[in-house]
Amino acid sequence: MPNVRFLGHACFQLEQNGKTYLFDPFITDNPQATVKADEVQADYIFVSHAHADHLGDTFEIAKRTGATVISTFEIIQECEKEDVKGHPMHVGGKTKFEFGYVRVTPAFHGAGIAGGHACGFILNFGEFTVYFAGDTSLFGDMKLLGEIERINLFLVPIGGNFTMDIDDAVYATKFVGADTVIPFHYNTWPLIAADPLEFKNKVEKNTSSRCLVLNPGEDVQV
Repeated sequence: MPNVRFLGHACFQLEQNGKTYLFDPFITDNPQATVKADEVQADYIFVSHAHADHLGDTFEIAKRTGATVISTFEIIQECEKEDVKGHPMHVGGKTKFEFGYVRVTPAFHGAGIAGGHACGFILNFGEFTVYFAGDTSLFGDMKLLGEIERINLFLVPIGGNFTMDIDDAVYATKFVGADTVIPFHYNTWPLIAADPLEFKNKVEKNTSSRCLVLNPGEDVQV
């Protein structure tokens, strides 16, 4: 089973079968960060959109580690300008990789880059499936994604204002039907203040999922 480390805001580091997968590596200038960008390892980096608090340190980490960036076509074009290795995908796309496959999901949010779209990612490792929702509102096709995929771990924003709030994220959790859910994108700044324990209580009262709340820097084996 994978080890999941929360690096603050929307950044997660997942270790599975000897590989390291990094999501939205906003570390430098992240008020919640407990590590420095030059301390972070990655084999693959997933970028949901190009806002600075998600694209973050992608280029620097990828150059140092040799990681492959997986993102939308427009973001990978920017990677190529930075001489960073990337694999372009887009919403609805599904592709096999050495570790399994990636499905790019919708995310209803700004792209942060001309012509682009925000997205989320489902990673299937064969025996384990992770759904990183990215910055998004609640949308009905989350239920469809939960039917198509057997999702073990759901990573979901709860901070409101720019994304789902707690109550909408509970509905999303119900739709997806994952074994475990971990919240993100809250309390980084006052605009996205939220109580993760309230989310945990509502999830475990109203859905079949368990909720794990991680402080920045904490990790758990799921």
